[in-house]
Amino acid sequence: MYHTGRKPFIRSASAGVAAVSLALVAACSSGGDGGGGEAAADTYTWWDPYPQHDESSAWAERVNDCGDQAGVTIERTASDTTDLTNRALLAAQEGTSPDIILLDNPAVPTLAETDMLTTVDELGLDVSGVDENLLAAGVVDGSAYGIPIGANTLAIYYNAEILDAAGVDPASITDWDSLTGALGQITDNGDKGITFAAIGTEEGSFQFLPWFWGAGADLRDLDSPEAAEALELWTGWLEEGYAPNSVINNSQNTTWEEFLTGEFGFAVNGTWQVNSAAEADFDTGVIQIPSQDGGVAPAPTGGEFIVAPVQSDDSRYDVTRQIVECMTTTEGFAKTATTFAYYIPPTAEGQDALLEEHPEIEPWVEAVRDAKGRTSDNLGTDYPKISEAMWTAVQNALSGAETPSEALKQAQSDAEAATGE
Repeated sequence: MYHTGRKPFIRSASAGVAAVSLALVAACSSGGDGGGGEAAADTYTWWDPYPQHDESSAWAERVNDCGDQAGVTIERTASDTTDLTNRALLAAQEGTSPDIILLDNPAVPTLAETDMLTTVDELGLDVSGVDENLLAAGVVDGSAYGIPIGANTLAIYYNAEILDAAGVDPASITDWDSLTGALGQITDNGDKGITFAAIGTEEGSFQFLPWFWGAGADLRDLDSPEAAEALELWTGWLEEGYAPNSVINNSQNTTWEEFLTGEFGFAVNGTWQVNSAAEADFDTGVIQIPSQDGGVAPAPTGGEFIVAPVQSDDSRYDVTRQIVECMTTTEGFAKTATTFAYYIPPTAEGQDALLEEHPEIEPWVEAVRDAKGRTSDNLGTDYPKISEAMWTAVQNALSGAETPSEALKQAQSDAEAATGE
């Protein structure tokens, strides 16, 4: 079933846009219903957050192939993630939304709450095969607004040579105590322990969440004893010299640069570093981030959803659906996975197809199966506000400005004020 002329209702910035900046951009691509007669009908507009992939790239070819299969030309516009969300919100206000957007998964609820997106049911898409933990990031009040084209997440890379020299068996690392013990062995042997990204941005929250969730903490309760234990783990590593003070300012890229020096036993990083790890000057491996008391901690999911904005001309939805389906078949998921080295497909069939070609990716498939969306638990547009309070607490605790408990108590107060709870 399709929309029949439903117009998007854009709420006020405070209610509908949450923490997303609404800096207005001077030029926006015209949407699918922007006029132009027959030429417009044969052209479908597509926005994505991959400006690093130009028109000669494998990704652009992938997008154009889906347009060819649907019998139309795709006009692709790429911009960075934050700018893309701002442009999408402005385009909805102006009635110039593109036909298709690839959107960072935490931003899906922000756009959905403005009523500018179709649901998968309205577009006639089947998402029954999509892993529930991955689809959840785009579910708002029981309705799914788009399909993940794949997912990436975090795990722990290790330098096999450093671990061997320190007598550490990576298979023995199954909980926080065994990981901390391994860090002690490594530093006692003269090497550096672990590096991660604790920068005061969403990247810092992204990297803290596996430890936060791995302690059993909940994002609605930032100052719980479990949350404090997670932050005490990180502060304890700095105090013991197991992690460098640079983590306070580290992005995920700078963390990776530190790891590639060959000086660290471990680095927390993502699926996107698989190829780089294989090309490192030392042997590497991957283990899952452990929960406090054993087992795998839920790591947050990264990656984009393919979404379809509301159009005034509902005759366009049939071709839009064909393009989306091209991107989300088993073969399509596998193609996207290898194009981006690596997005893990969000379906069991897609994961199996990827593993047939790349069995070495199995640890990452397992990590994605255990992962959790940042806006899951119906956090929706409250997530960015909670996340900012959390990364601020991490910064304050790691810098020594406050104890973990003090920092998290303030974070909970700030989050409640920001979300109106």
